[in-house]
Amino acid sequence: MNGQNEHDTHNQTQHPEWMTDLIRVINAPGYTRWRTMVAATGGCAHPIHLAGESLIVDAGTGEILHAYATTDEPSGHLLVACGNRRASVCPACSEVYQADTFQLIRAGLSGGKGVPETVSAHPRAFVTLTAPSFGPVHTRRETNGTLRACRPRNRDKTCEHERPIGCHARHEPHDDRLGQPICPDCYDYTGAVLWQAHAGALWHRFTLAMRQELATLAGMSRRAFGAHVRVSFAKVAEYQRRGLVHFHAIIRLDGPQGAHEPPPDWADHDLLVRAVPPAAARAAVTSPISDLGRWTLRWGDQLDIRPILLDQAADGLSEQAVAGYIAKYATKGAEASGTVDHRLSCPACGGRGRLSLLASCGRCHGTGLKPGLYLDALPVTEHARRMIRTCWELGARPEFAALRLRPWAHMLGFRGHFASKSRAYSVNLGDLRGARALHRAAEARERHGLPALADATTLVLGHWRFAGTGYTQGEAIMAEHIRQRVATARKIATGREDG
Repeated sequence: MNGQNEHDTHNQTQHPEWMTDLIRVINAPGYTRWRTMVAATGGCAHPIHLAGESLIVDAGTGEILHAYATTDEPSGHLLVACGNRRASVCPACSEVYQADTFQLIRAGLSGGKGVPETVSAHPRAFVTLTAPSFGPVHTRRETNGTLRACRPRNRDKTCEHERPIGCHARHEPHDDRLGQPICPDCYDYTGAVLWQAHAGALWHRFTLAMRQELATLAGMSRRAFGAHVRVSFAKVAEYQRRGLVHFHAIIRLDGPQGAHEPPPDWADHDLLVRAVPPAAARAAVTSPISDLGRWTLRWGDQLDIRPILLDQAADGLSEQAVAGYIAKYATKGAEASGTVDHRLSCPACGGRGRLSLLASCGRCHGTGLKPGLYLDALPVTEHARRMIRTCWELGARPEFAALRLRPWAHMLGFRGHFASKSRAYSVNLGDLRGARALHRAAEARERHGLPALADATTLVLGHWRFAGTGYTQGEAIMAEHIRQRVATARKIATGREDG
């Protein structure tokens, strides 16, 4: 009897696995150094583990001035931030990406980072291009602050699938029905997926059409116009609840040398604004030939053009508001539309289900899905599931092979860049990251009493290999705690602390 009581007491005092691992992490001899490495990544949620060594050598004498090896680390490896832009995957790295995007966009509006401040006087507009309708969806409607019925239609009228064609509900902001089709069977899922897969190409067609429309309005050929005016763009894609992207874009008119040169006086804001609607209407992409039909893919009817102003109090968008808006959406993914934030396709066969014409994929057994995944069991909305399944079915057809719909099924078919810009718009993300890396390297050299980076008498030699990713359960808990502290310290340092 006593033995049974002791056994029960032992079971009651056993810690959960995560708590046991957390205790191990905190009490490990190298915990202080591990915490320092995690803080250096900003609290990255999925750090990359590297093993290897780095040497700083005097180029003249061959003397080793400084040596670092991961064999000296308690864990045997170095932690490096994953760099993922999506907040749903890594909040720490996405915050860095968002800050870099803000600086990139702001430089193209106000100057800085090598862009002259005079760029703020160039004509520019903030344009939103939308996806067309592929069927009515539940939406939230307000008029002068009054919440209206979703889609007020005849209550007795139904579609061919015997479902009501309207909705008289007044949806709250977090209603799960928002973005879902009124009738899923009436919704054109094939057209929606094909539009999404061609959205990047449609944006490219729009940029070409913009240059042509501007030249036409100016009474010039496109070549002659290009000799006087350069059109610069920066854009970000935003997922709507219905699973389709909208593009928010900055369009700016420069002189032939880009941001460093103003355009001619006749290339003004009025010319820019007049060119946008016909360019949006003109842009079109045709889907591949298929026995399912062929779609001419265009922008939606909703088109928003707003001026970007220096004065934040004026009737328009301020430069800072536009930069913050684009930076915010640069870290968002398709999860806002009820889908998942990771690929579903088998990494061995890329979703094809076959390694060759004669051999099926042994890893996914011909399904094309990651082992253990099932489309019907995904934690997504029913609308997102049908979008994903449509991607999967279309992706198996040879005429759509170039669209790579299966590898991009988790993005509901969209495979373009979320944030992009034309070359002359402003500084590149790579330049910002390079400057940050040089700054950190200079700080490290100063700590070790080494010559400055500008000193050409030293060489940096390194050898690194991949050693894994991520954390254990206990490490993940501590890393999140560290991330929150780093984020708080950053807000205080930049004067953005709430309250």
